[in-house]
Amino acid sequence: MGTLLTVQGALPLLVDGASVVLVSSNASILGGGAFSIYAASKAAVRSFARGWAVDLKDRAIRVNALSPGPTLTPGLTGLVPDDQAQGLLDTLAEGVPLGRVADPSEIAGAALFLASSESSFVNGIELFADGGQSQV
Repeated sequence: MGTLLTVQGALPLLVDGASVVLVSSNASILGGGAFSIYAASKAAVRSFARGWAVDLKDRAIRVNALSPGPTLTPGLTGLVPDDQAQGLLDTLAEGVPLGRVADPSEIAGAALFLASSESSFVNGIELFADGGQSQV
């Protein structure tokens, strides 16, 4: 609901030709035990991007979803006690073809690309910045 209300509230403030980057997760297609509601909500974000890309075409506003994989953030490591954080990261890295979790700057770079004019012909997509995890 937060994504919907935020974009609805921001639309009057956006100039024609703006770019909207919605943050999803590779859970949008991976799912996983005990994460069904989270995965469904992230799939909804992907669906918003596709629908709004069409809805906002008259204003030339591009809407894309960015779907990161596991990323080294306090939110991720905070899921477990401090003495188990490295074990969690190691376990998650095993499921990523690049063999590691992402640095936040790598996700920021993908977001910057989608927000910039470098992606001027990119619209309605879900960009996975997950080290290949969603592709295997």
